[in-house]
Amino acid sequence: MTARYGEPFDPARAVADVEALLAAPLPATGPTAAEGDPVTGEWRATAGEGFRVVPLWESPDEERDGDGPGGPDAVEEAAEARLAALVAELETRWGAHHPVAVHGALLLRQEGAPVPPLFAALLDEDCYGDLAVWGPLPGQDRYVGVSVGRSDGDAPMVLAAVVSDRPITAPPPPAWL
Repeated sequence: MTARYGEPFDPARAVADVEALLAAPLPATGPTAAEGDPVTGEWRATAGEGFRVVPLWESPDEERDGDGPGGPDAVEEAAEARLAALVAELETRWGAHHPVAVHGALLLRQEGAPVPPLFAALLDEDCYGDLAVWGPLPGQDRYVGVSVGRSDGDAPMVLAAVVSDRPITAPPPPAWL
């Protein structure tokens, strides 16, 4: 679970959260570390060398397992619609995004190969969805990405944002691919 559990999706709040994340300092060095809510322990951020990842929204229980109307496909479609609304708003600010695939990092991890810290942080929090990325943003050397996904059909859908002071590019796929 994330610290966003139980909150309804609000596109304006999500945009404000992305803007706050963009304005926040990023660690220049150090290991990657997840931060939990001090009371509940639920994930609220992960920071590593040059980046920070935060949850923006988590699917509620009634959308989690797909037992409701429309089943699991409807849950994913609703989450993708939330991401699309956020992407559309961010595109009005920064122009068109470019997609960055996350599945290559997952394949590397499954193979036991090194995974770049930013992608390892995303995978550690079950953020398996591909990223919509902008950057470098005008007037600054920062990159922003947003995604929605989950690790399996029983896990919640999580909409997350990442800010990095380095280009966000997909790691090269495993050699066998």
